[in-house]
Amino acid sequence: MKNEKFRNPEAILDVQDKPTFPQWLLLSVQHLFTMFGSTVLVPLLIGMNPSIALFSSGVGTLVYILCTRAKIPAYLGSSFAFIMTMQALMKSEGYPAVGQGAIAAGLVYVIVSLIIGKFGSQWVDKVLPPVVVGPIVIVIGLSLATTAANDAMFNNNHYDLKYFGVAIFTLVATIIFNMFLRGFSSMIPVLLGIIVGYIFAVFMGIVDLSGVAAAKWFSLPAFDVMFVNYDFKWYPGAIIGMAPIAFVTMTEHMGHIMVLNKLTKRNFFKNPGLHRTLLGDGLSSVIAGFVGGPPTTSYGENIGVLAMTKIHSVWVLAGAAFFAILFSFCGKIAALIQSIPTPVIGGISFLLFGMIAANGLRILVDNKINFEAKRNLIITAVILVVGIGGTYLKLGNFQLTSIALSTIFGIVLNLILPKKAASEAEHEKKIRMDI
Repeated sequence: MKNEKFRNPEAILDVQDKPTFPQWLLLSVQHLFTMFGSTVLVPLLIGMNPSIALFSSGVGTLVYILCTRAKIPAYLGSSFAFIMTMQALMKSEGYPAVGQGAIAAGLVYVIVSLIIGKFGSQWVDKVLPPVVVGPIVIVIGLSLATTAANDAMFNNNHYDLKYFGVAIFTLVATIIFNMFLRGFSSMIPVLLGIIVGYIFAVFMGIVDLSGVAAAKWFSLPAFDVMFVNYDFKWYPGAIIGMAPIAFVTMTEHMGHIMVLNKLTKRNFFKNPGLHRTLLGDGLSSVIAGFVGGPPTTSYGENIGVLAMTKIHSVWVLAGAAFFAILFSFCGKIAALIQSIPTPVIGGISFLLFGMIAANGLRILVDNKINFEAKRNLIITAVILVVGIGGTYLKLGNFQLTSIALSTIFGIVLNLILPKKAASEAEHEKKIRMDI
């Protein structure tokens, strides 16, 4: 990890800065706790053992960091985009079909990365200007708002005032830690918020520790390896069902890169290049499919931690990946983290997801987007309503998520709309004639 000449003055630890060992430990665990809930939720929803998702997310993140030359601070966890298809495949064919679909989706990324590596990514600036990027980043943050709210309020689909109280307590504690702590403790407000929220949840009687008591200290992740646990067989339905979804998650991938560009004051589309980020993401899913895990993707939760703490060190994300692998072999630690109740995660998420959305607003402000222009208003309005409203396009098993759909609308409108509406051009013409 070579040092770069540029250093972001707003960062406490910039991308290449290496923390001290005690700092490194706590900062990495903070990211681990942040992504844990979502990463293990995906396998639970489709009937898989969460330990393998933890293992594959750690390995995938390290592969991503390697492919991007340790220049991008990102964490890759289980992808939600494939859940419906994976659930159907698990019921009909079992994990071998899911694994083959994950590999196929990853290979789509790899192929696209090779094409971009050959022909370049200059088109990115043209199709994704600030007027498109800003609203998309806002959508990425606010589209997760319902998830945060549901985690904070509902206990088995029923409103629970006790849950809501734990969520608000966790949120307030995290805000206090973020605003009033100094020194190193100011760098880990999310970790501290989770810890005090967890303790309060124990006091409120909503933490189930039976899984921790039953778990073993050492246990192998639930590997399901091709050629070892099962023989190779073609599953055309899995490939057709999962491979196209990769094009959807690519738009989310680029959205996350946009947020990271803003946070770190860099252009990762150019250095290390979009082809490298896609390659790392794709290889992560390919590896997950071979070892028994679900496909992976970059996580907005961890980007929210980067935004809040201003700790952008890639060493910290690599540390989180290492701990994910380590904890996948330790049943009790994995069970302890898994016992964190949803309202604690929901309380933290109110802040993390909002941070992402706020950075989208900063993009619009910093680039002085003129909202008196009808073109800019139309592009922004459509992206926000389609994305935040949860609009999606479903064709059979293929589903275009709200983030992907709003991104496509934004790109298309940006490319086809004229710089000025006819009425605006006419008004300017009259003004010139009067002068």
